[in-house]
Amino acid sequence: MTTVQRTDLRRPPAGRRWPDALRLGPADLLGPIGIASVGVVVFMWLRTGGPDTTLAGVDTAIGSLGLLSGLLAADLMLLQVVMLARIPAVERAWGHDVLANRHRQVGYWSFSLMVTHVVLFAVDRGTRDGASWATNLLDLFVRNSWYLLATLGTVMLIGVVATSIRWARRRLRYESWHLLHLYTYLGMGLAMPHQLADGMHFHGPIARAYWWTIYGIAVVTVLTFRVALPVGRSLHHRIRVAEVTQEAPGVVSVHVSGHRLDRLSTRSGQFFVWRFLDGPGWTRGNPYSISAAPGGDRLRVTIQVVGDASARAARLRPGTRVAIEGPYGAMTARRRRHDRLLFVAAGVGVAPLRALLEDTPYAPGDATLVYRYADDEHRLFREELRELADRRGLELHLLPGPRAADGAWRPAGDDRDDVAALSRLVPDVADRDVFVCGPGPWTRAVRRAALAAGARPGRLHSEDFGW
Repeated sequence: MTTVQRTDLRRPPAGRRWPDALRLGPADLLGPIGIASVGVVVFMWLRTGGPDTTLAGVDTAIGSLGLLSGLLAADLMLLQVVMLARIPAVERAWGHDVLANRHRQVGYWSFSLMVTHVVLFAVDRGTRDGASWATNLLDLFVRNSWYLLATLGTVMLIGVVATSIRWARRRLRYESWHLLHLYTYLGMGLAMPHQLADGMHFHGPIARAYWWTIYGIAVVTVLTFRVALPVGRSLHHRIRVAEVTQEAPGVVSVHVSGHRLDRLSTRSGQFFVWRFLDGPGWTRGNPYSISAAPGGDRLRVTIQVVGDASARAARLRPGTRVAIEGPYGAMTARRRRHDRLLFVAAGVGVAPLRALLEDTPYAPGDATLVYRYADDEHRLFREELRELADRRGLELHLLPGPRAADGAWRPAGDDRDDVAALSRLVPDVADRDVFVCGPGPWTRAVRRAALAAGARPGRLHSEDFGW
């Protein structure tokens, strides 16, 4: 049994809190800075004869708009890199799922602009006098060494985007998708030389300073927060597997120990990207939430066996070294706005909520867990949840069985709709903070039901760090 070492279980301070939209911090500047960067790019294009060139004629307009689309594509690509550079302050403020969604949206805009850039330049160069269309395109995309690198980079980026479409991701293993996604950095690196060598918007002193600055920021953030910080933490904390326990069929908990893990400032509800250094494949990290309140020099993560990496976790031996990235995630008790709490979980999604239930301040009777699982054999943390109910006054609702229907959160056999089922279990849902964790479609169904039952959007907390 894991026991919490914290003794401060008081309620959060009473009083009116600032609305979410007004609670700003340094990390919230990322959005305005991104918008401003697009404005700077457009301004530089205008300052270098953009409108005059565009209005001069059809031929010059095609080339000028092709140039603008390329500049914007490059700027948005760099913004994408910074958004998912795993900057701790940004991750805590936005949450990984929000950042991933924004990253995806910006990525599709960047990709569309990149394709527009390529097509418009192909039309512009292909229609020039003096040579055939094929010869002009061959000169542009292949024979010029700088443009050849850009062509290779573009092909790589097209491959990354193609495998990021939802239906394609579902057909790939996480490990394969993650490896392919790393080609984004190589593709961007190959595209950069042609911009510096041939782009007039990179040659002026102000333009050079701007582009080298944003390229430098992107490189430094990636090297700092995706490489140096995780490597430094892993070496300093000397984390090793202490024990592996079976929780249910296909679900294991990995207990790790290390040096001064309390200095990681981990909060219940957060996750790490884990790399178990047990052999081939260790370089591909996987995100798993901690399932017990952090305390002392131990952490616990609960893993469902669904792929190669998670299957390896079940075979880990005590003493295996562990590399980590994190902690990440914003679904912590810091987000709460109310004294009373509702936790809704499905399957292994109960893991981060179980940690939150352990050390989040609440009075007896002020916290409720609604836990849905396939059958009694797959019920996780049986004794631990019972102990929390007895010790802390947790109200526990166990809902075994499959879902009632596609798009529903309630179990089969409940003839009420989703809203009525939730309201029956928790009549005062409108007066609670609601923490939800489970499969994506199921989580969205719970959120819809909670909102329809009166919950406020600012008091609904969930985080999806799936790929």
